[in-house]
Amino acid sequence: MSRVPGRHRARRRHRLGTESTQAVPWPAEPRGRLLIICAAMVLTATTAYGSALAPPALPSRAAPGAAPAAAPLPGKTASPATTKPAPQASAPAPTPSRAKQPSPKTTATKRTAPTPPAAVVRPSPAPAAPAPPTAAAPPPQAGPPAAPADATLEEQLTAIIAANSRYQLGVALVDMSDGVVRQFGVREKFVAASTGKILAAAAYFHLAEAGVLSLTAPMGGQTAAFQIRQMIQQSNNTSWALILGAVGYQGIHDYAASLGIPYDRTFNTLSPAETARILVLLYNGRLLSPAHTAELLSYMQNTNYETLIPAAVPPGITVFHKYGLLNGNLHDASILVQGQRAYAFVVYSLGASVAEIPVQTAIIRQLTQAVVEQVF
Repeated sequence: MSRVPGRHRARRRHRLGTESTQAVPWPAEPRGRLLIICAAMVLTATTAYGSALAPPALPSRAAPGAAPAAAPLPGKTASPATTKPAPQASAPAPTPSRAKQPSPKTTATKRTAPTPPAAVVRPSPAPAAPAPPTAAAPPPQAGPPAAPADATLEEQLTAIIAANSRYQLGVALVDMSDGVVRQFGVREKFVAASTGKILAAAAYFHLAEAGVLSLTAPMGGQTAAFQIRQMIQQSNNTSWALILGAVGYQGIHDYAASLGIPYDRTFNTLSPAETARILVLLYNGRLLSPAHTAELLSYMQNTNYETLIPAAVPPGITVFHKYGLLNGNLHDASILVQGQRAYAFVVYSLGASVAEIPVQTAIIRQLTQAVVEQVF
């Protein structure tokens, strides 16, 4: 700081001793400068005090799509987000401004002194846009009536047959309570193989009831009744030939015709629906007497080939059946009973050769499972 001329002269006079040692009042010009300096110091102190009490600068949220702020250069410390106060005009003393009323969105009261930069006071973030209301689930409406079990069963059986189109597959299902025949796949005649033995047994029992034949008559070293049992339960072909010989070619033809079934013993052909009809008439007691009906049904259990329909039926369902196996023909004709419900269920299949029998066996079981799950 430069010396004030007045003070310098006073010290000089004192040293010389030529004048009074009392200090002479300072001239007006130095006093004015001192006042200006004091005012500047007060202003500087006020600014520093206001900056110290101001809230820390918060980073402002960039508007969507705005370019990001430039990052500070490496090695340099970013300066605080403040600005230098604008130069004030010289005045005897700073006049404090009236405190600004708080904004509805900001609770902090702004200080006086230099106006802080926009980044010092963070504007309240705009309220988040309300989430779109979740669409209310429509009230439950009554859908189409549930498909009857038969419709679902038809879809399942049709799908199984379509998936095994390399084989000829014919299925017949009859509810004993109404006699309606439901057919799937091939409806034409197959070589019936040993399933035709049911018709031969029923014909012999019928002629025995009519007094034409006898169950105790000697036949092949045994009785006719024995040969019927061997023919059905053990699928014995010799017994079959003996029974057919007793009934006669015309006799078996006429008996089948009386049931509404065209049958030629020479070719031994039946459709799945025709075989199912024979089973329905048998189970309902319309073919034979109750005693002979029960006897014939008993022969259709515990047979020598239980790997087809019986193998796919769960416990609790009674199965009466007669299988047929000849070359590529693999069939099973059954009666399924549970309580008061009974069905005739017949599956005929034809493959290229006996080598296809394992696959045909699996198909028959699959069809059986689908039927059992739906009807019981």
